[in-house]
Amino acid sequence: MKHNPRIISSDKAPAAIGPYSQAVVIGNLMFTSGQIPLDASGQLVEGGIEEQTHQVFRNLQAVLAQAGATLSDVVKATVFIKDMNQFAPLNDIYASYFGDHKPARSTVEVARLPKDVLVEIELIVSIEVE
Repeated sequence: MKHNPRIISSDKAPAAIGPYSQAVVIGNLMFTSGQIPLDASGQLVEGGIEEQTHQVFRNLQAVLAQAGATLSDVVKATVFIKDMNQFAPLNDIYASYFGDHKPARSTVEVARLPKDVLVEIELIVSIEVE
């Protein structure tokens, strides 16, 4: 049985800056687009990996909330980081948001991210079907 995708959009996270959605729900899974450290108005957050990672999580939480989900519903995270030498502070912040919940995760060092940010994170989330 084919499910029609449902588009998720939150004004508490930056608007998509290209031809994509903040998230798409199909069945009981939500797939978020990668979030970078822009605030809801689309401005890049100043600071290093710590400030940028916190903003990425604020954006992800806003998108999840729009679909009635939280970080405890995440089943898989993919983290893109510009410099693997900054993994330790990123990982500490990541752990602080997930607490005892430990979704599957991949972390990949990349040559460049949109707007030359330091981190981007995308999620796969299990949600309640309406």
